[in-house]
Amino acid sequence: MPAETHVEQGPLGRDEIFEIVRDRLADILEIEPSSISEGQSFVDDLDADSLALIELVEALEEELADRTVGFRIEDEDLEDLKTVRDAVDYVHERTRGA
Repeated sequence: MPAETHVEQGPLGRDEIFEIVRDRLADILEIEPSSISEGQSFVDDLDADSLALIELVEALEEELADRTVGFRIEDEDLEDLKTVRDAVDYVHERTRGA
């Protein structure tokens, strides 16, 4: 059976998670992915409003659900995610134990 037919993989690496977060965020905010760095604040640097952050959460949950069964970003955790790095670290922690 070819490996591509099954999504079962090892845990995502931090760089791969950053790329996913960056690409989804760039789509939502309609900006170049290359203009997004880990140190940026969603609100202060990227002008992301709460709706954009909810869209990001939904996009990440959808993207990662195939790779990490039951992956969810809890509503109460959302307020702690202030920067791109916060989101990457959060996802990385949540997907490692899968």
